Amino acid sequence: MRLREALRSPASKAPYVRRLFDTIADRYDLITPVLSYGQDRRWKRRLVAMAGPLEGRRAADLACGTGDIATRLSAAGAQLVVGLDLVPRMAGIAQRRARERRAPIPFVVGDMCDLPFPDASFDLVTTGYGLRNAPDLSRAVREAARVLRPGGLFLSLDFNRPENAVMRTVYHGYLTVVGSVLGWVLHGDPDTYRYIPESIRYYPGARAVTRILGHHGFTEARWHSVLGGLLAIHSARRRREG
Repeated sequence: MRLREALRSPASKAPYVRRLFDTIADRYDLITPVLSYGQDRRWKRRLVAMAGPLEGRRAADLACGTGDIATRLSAAGAQLVVGLDLVPRMAGIAQRRARERRAPIPFVVGDMCDLPFPDASFDLVTTGYGLRNAPDLSRAVREAARVLRPGGLFLSLDFNRPENAVMRTVYHGYLTVVGSVLGWVLHGDPDTYRYIPESIRYYPGARAVTRILGHHGFTEARWHSVLGGLLAIHSARRRREG
């Protein structure tokens, strides 16, 4: 299936994303630093700092990849951290690295659109580059709200879809060229990392995601500009009952 065709509906996007991330799992930690010129770790540190004091808090990191954010949350003092990823290979790599760092984090395989956790299980839910990859964005947001306790915090780091047309064109062009080259070099397929700019084309952008958070269980939803608005960190609180 061609890339753009795969991204047109939740039914076709879900299996495409699963296959894609299974393919790139072993090289995942190489790609984000290359595309971000080494800034990815700084952005994740900023996200974890926005969570505030973590002692005694329970956290879930969704679409956890190789576990970078989850291990940072644990190192910052969270009482419990659980990582979840759709791809077994990703979760396996994350689990192995957590053991190497002696971080007591369980990593489970699961879909962020259908979380295997009870209601109000966590004080904090995070995701790095997860919402943009969700086949059904609204459903993923609702699930994040469901597993948070009332007043709990949601934080998401992701690429943005710039509102300025010129900036958007340059941004997409850069990601397409670099992604195509990396895809050819690492996997023999330019579409492998060309997925990133294509997924941004179908992503509603930071302002719209803020509204979606407000419509599906959250309050105090806002977005924080990263790299001049090319990326964004969203923060929101689970709406309290009554």
